[in-house]
Amino acid sequence: MIKRVRKFVIWLMIFFFGSTVLSVVVFRYVPVFVTPLMVIRALSPEGTERQMERERHWHHHWVSGDDISPWMSKAVVASEDANFYSHSGFDFKEIRKAIDENRNGKRQRGASTISQQTAKNVFLWPGHSWLRKGLEAYFTVLIELFWSKDRIMEVYLNSIEMGAGIYGVEAAARYYFNTSASKLSKRQSILIAVSLPAPLRFDPANPSRYIQRRVRTISKYI
Repeated sequence: MIKRVRKFVIWLMIFFFGSTVLSVVVFRYVPVFVTPLMVIRALSPEGTERQMERERHWHHHWVSGDDISPWMSKAVVASEDANFYSHSGFDFKEIRKAIDENRNGKRQRGASTISQQTAKNVFLWPGHSWLRKGLEAYFTVLIELFWSKDRIMEVYLNSIEMGAGIYGVEAAARYYFNTSASKLSKRQSILIAVSLPAPLRFDPANPSRYIQRRVRTISKYI
């Protein structure tokens, strides 16, 4: 019995590591047309009645990195992950800073990098369990190993939730500004970027005072 269990565990580990590595290698070249969050939102919509209706019929249009305004990547780096092009998937300086601020009773904030968010969006489900965080770290290591930074950015901008039923920069550009991802201006790109922490709450086309302040701040860095 012990030998059978051991053999089963070994084959289970082989299957897990083999399938996850294979999926990461495949998505290095293949567009990501559907993510777990898209399916979860469609099956269990949240928010207002209007938001829930939009989530049931999501909008997502994959475009290559060459068809995305260069302002967009600059905006998300400045807003979400200033050290994206220099770290290896984890920004330990920001992690320590977030831990210290949370410990001192300041407003809690996350320290997830663009790489971590991409790993979560493409391969995992939303949540805060230790299991999911562990898998997020595992997939972050894999995509940093097998993908280039430009590919991570391309997948991130195509898969991130940007509003109720809005996924990816092309869908966001069409919905909020009636344009394409390639034609987004500097200000439009920043408006989308600073809304990402709470895409179901903030509206890039009708920015609150807080969002407008964030836009002015981020504009100084790009």
